[in-house]
Amino acid sequence: MDILINEKKQTVAEGSSLYQIRDRFKPLADVLIVNGFPAADDLPLASGDQVILIRRGEIPAADELDALMRARHTPGVHEKLRTACVGIAGVGGLGSHAAMALARIGVGHLILVDFDVVEPSNLNRQQYFVDQIGQPKVQALAETLARVNPCVTITPVHLRLKPGNIAEAFSQADILVEAFDLAQQKAMLVEAFRHHFPERPVVAASGLAGCHPSNTVVTRRAGRNLVLVGDGENAARPGEGLMAPRVGIAAHHQANAVVRLLLGEEPC
Repeated sequence: MDILINEKKQTVAEGSSLYQIRDRFKPLADVLIVNGFPAADDLPLASGDQVILIRRGEIPAADELDALMRARHTPGVHEKLRTACVGIAGVGGLGSHAAMALARIGVGHLILVDFDVVEPSNLNRQQYFVDQIGQPKVQALAETLARVNPCVTITPVHLRLKPGNIAEAFSQADILVEAFDLAQQKAMLVEAFRHHFPERPVVAASGLAGCHPSNTVVTRRAGRNLVLVGDGENAARPGEGLMAPRVGIAAHHQANAVVRLLLGEEPC
């Protein structure tokens, strides 16, 4: 019978078990994944099964890493994600966390656009490190994401977005993540992108300051091809700043909405 072992087709004896396959192909493997789910015990295999054999602590080659990512998803999911391109406008608290989530899940191409540099005040909620202070955010984040998933193509664009350059910056993006700070910037971005690409979804955010209850952050449709995340009320202001937990919740709402849209699902 034929099964996939670390994404390579192999012919094995009928009735072969998982442990027999491990002992033959990778005896030191201590993480065994069958059809996308970790297996704690030996089990019989059938033709067409997909088996991933992992040795803890071993750094895989890029093609094997891609196979391991694929193995943890529902069949068919990884193929749809790795051929997608997502644009992220602003890589601060929202954008850097959304980018991290999308890179980890294997979205194939991320376009990161921001004009800012990393500064100490960013470290309370953004995906940066002390030794990256002073670097352009897009470059620092691209380097971090490459360490997480080298299979993802990252296009860092150090640019201040304006109505006249948004179409060019995100011409390849299937979906846009809006991750700006100010309301007028958000409106400008959404309006310009939807003008040029009316059929492409935008996932925006509004109302995520402070430490208000987590469950008030929701995902909802705000119009045709426009998805809005947040509580719609609690904007950052003096006395109530942006904090990592709630910003992270909103960013992951955005990332999850992106994934659902790429898979053809209702985002909320």
